[in-house]
Amino acid sequence: MAKARNHPPSHRLTFDEAVQVHLRLMDSDIYSRIAATYDVNQARIADVKFGRLHPGSKEEAVRRSAI
Repeated sequence: MAKARNHPPSHRLTFDEAVQVHLRLMDSDIYSRIAATYDVNQARIADVKFGRLHPGSKEEAVRRSAI
């Protein structure tokens, strides 16, 4: 049986962080750098990008980038 490690769980992205992820993706930032910033794995960045996590964050990012 594997020994349990005392690592804190990964960070859960907030809606505002998801908006920031979209803004960075629009600036052609790569998944690994974005994920490292928020202490999440690259799959969470993909979940944000494709709308599986924080739906509506892309629209908010587009709105903010137009200001």
